[in-house]
Amino acid sequence: MDLQKQDLQKQTPAASGLRASDAERDRIADILHDALAEGRLTADEHAERVEGVLRAKTVGELEVHIRDLPAAHRQGPGGPSRAPAPHRPIAGAVPVDPDDNVVAIFSGAVRKGRWRTGGRIHAYAIFGSVEIDLSEALFDHQHVVIKSFALFGSVGIRVPENVSLRGTGGGVLGSFEVDTLDSGEPDAPVVYVDGWAVLGSIEARPRRGRVVADILDRVQRKADKGLRKHLGH
Repeated sequence: MDLQKQDLQKQTPAASGLRASDAERDRIADILHDALAEGRLTADEHAERVEGVLRAKTVGELEVHIRDLPAAHRQGPGGPSRAPAPHRPIAGAVPVDPDDNVVAIFSGAVRKGRWRTGGRIHAYAIFGSVEIDLSEALFDHQHVVIKSFALFGSVGIRVPENVSLRGTGGGVLGSFEVDTLDSGEPDAPVVYVDGWAVLGSIEARPRRGRVVADILDRVQRKADKGLRKHLGH
């Protein structure tokens, strides 16, 4: 614990004071898992550091837990660079038929809250409005395609800020706007928005301050799996 306090004091306020993201916690947990598998950490040390990672609030508090590991120096403070998500989903990664249809005809339709997304969602707004909010959703698929069509209507899509977001489509006397987003996480979901807006609008943006709902559970599951493997269970 004294070593951790000394390392925190050595960091500059700018580096140590930044709030840690879930993506950064996930990266540190991966490094600790590898260190356990390589025999650089004992099971007790690994468990103690993972607990510290889950409690950490700033980047400085996270980096303390890997400062004595070679991986931290190879990757640098920003971690490894991630290849951007592909512009189109990998062949066979999403189903041909929709898992969910969201239809609004002279009405409104909403999908929001804690719900499980399928691999393909179809959204149709005809003289109506569709809202698809994934900011609290549970992602069962890494690739999610949202096929959208708006005719004298609107389709609004919101995603967590730590996923990747891609868009392909256009507007005919309408607007098609998708904010390209790249996640820093290697296993982050990728949401593809395909569609056309005819005298209407299709919009997809991240909802700031919202992250994939089960990400902390995923970090803990990785840690538990590494610990069980080390103990031979």
